[in-house]
Amino acid sequence: MKKWAFVLACCLLTGCAKHAPAASSKVMIDYPKSEEITYSQTDTSMKALRVQKDQVYQGNLVLINKDHEVHPEGIQTDIVSLLNHQELINGFGLLDNTIELSQNVVEQFGKMVAAAAKDDVNHFVISSGYRDFAKQEQLYKEKGSDYALPAGNSEHNLGLALDIGSSLESMDQAPEGKWLKEHAADYGFILRYPADKTDITGIQYEPWHFRYVGLPHSKIMQSNNLTLEEYLDWLHEHNTVYVNVDGQRYEITYKEVRRETAFQIPANHTYELSGDNQEWVIATIKL
Repeated sequence: MKKWAFVLACCLLTGCAKHAPAASSKVMIDYPKSEEITYSQTDTSMKALRVQKDQVYQGNLVLINKDHEVHPEGIQTDIVSLLNHQELINGFGLLDNTIELSQNVVEQFGKMVAAAAKDDVNHFVISSGYRDFAKQEQLYKEKGSDYALPAGNSEHNLGLALDIGSSLESMDQAPEGKWLKEHAADYGFILRYPADKTDITGIQYEPWHFRYVGLPHSKIMQSNNLTLEEYLDWLHEHNTVYVNVDGQRYEITYKEVRRETAFQIPANHTYELSGDNQEWVIATIKL
């Protein structure tokens, strides 16, 4: 579907031409059997992490689409008005002064923009970020299903998605769009609605809509040309994988959580948890 902000600014920020997936070297992935999962001697101190059911609806990998709604627990707790946080606006512009977004996502976006500037790509604009349910419902009533999603079914209600444009030309033609297609995954972002996956996402090609999922997930998805829907299915199929991305090794474990479950986490390693917005939780451990 088209996004309302880009309908209003289509001459500046939109495009409709199709594109091929970005070229990327394959990440290294291992598929161990459960009985083969071991840790090094430095990992012998393990802790059982108790995960409650509400974790299913929280995290960077929660699936939001027409069949999976945003739960209140899943909305980012660090939503800020960018107008009131000028220190976060470095190297990019805003389409208007009402834009809100997760502070963490803005910070990661800022790192990405700074990297692009080193390649002389520096005309980024954020057109839209977080929208609360009331604003989304109002837009849906005003614009209809051709231009908006119902309240609760839009990634913009989550705080992890943003619409990115260029002040030069449409995103499918602009240097900013081309740079993001190649490098966004290095900073944890994915192009959420690719041209060749409309039958899976249910949304037409949107070269401006990016979603933060974090590393190493963005790199795995880019390398294997996977949408978020396909990536979660892939994790579900394998349950546990080991991944080497840019010299860092990760363990990714996918477990069902009906009421409460325990993840065995090496005590001396950092980790992140994310639900899938269905019945499963993903633990991502740096090894």
